[in-house]
Amino acid sequence: MGTDQCVQPGGSDQSQVLSVQLQTLWSNQAVVLFFLRRFGCQVCRWTAAEVSKLEESLRDNGVALIGIGPEEVGLKEFVDGGFFKGDLYIDETKKCYKDLGFKRYSALSLIPAAIGKKVREVVTKANAQGIQGNFSGDLLQSGGMLIVAKGGEKVLLHFVQDSPGDYVPLEDIVRALGITANVQAGEKPQCNDDVCSR
Repeated sequence: MGTDQCVQPGGSDQSQVLSVQLQTLWSNQAVVLFFLRRFGCQVCRWTAAEVSKLEESLRDNGVALIGIGPEEVGLKEFVDGGFFKGDLYIDETKKCYKDLGFKRYSALSLIPAAIGKKVREVVTKANAQGIQGNFSGDLLQSGGMLIVAKGGEKVLLHFVQDSPGDYVPLEDIVRALGITANVQAGEKPQCNDDVCSR
């Protein structure tokens, strides 16, 4: 994983780009790496806003919060929407995604997953908070999370989405890092097989 490259777009015109090796992101501090499916994804936007609730506690404990997307499509709208409080990078080749086991869905496997209970629950939460999405970009890419100790000494959490609605709860992130945080997770909707409601 050490030679994989991610780029950090720079400025509003994207004219400056910083290319970094993934391992440099945890060389001086622990890091929470949130791998988004795509920037336009409503579920990803809600999850980004949710994990951003931890940003101050992470910073206070010397932990960086970093988001990585698989492409630039939708990046400007994502940034303008203020969904994520950490630094953002792009894995243009999707090599980090492949190396970490973040699979690509097939069109046939995505449809049942996209209308499944987990996705409906998160969409209900996102709608309740006014978070919308779109279908721009690579719809088939999955994501996940990687939490690495300072210096890369240990992987504290490696989470791979099985469904587009899967995410790491805030308490699991805090527990993996061994820190405390005073944040309230988004309200969980009540769901049955037919409907989700608050």
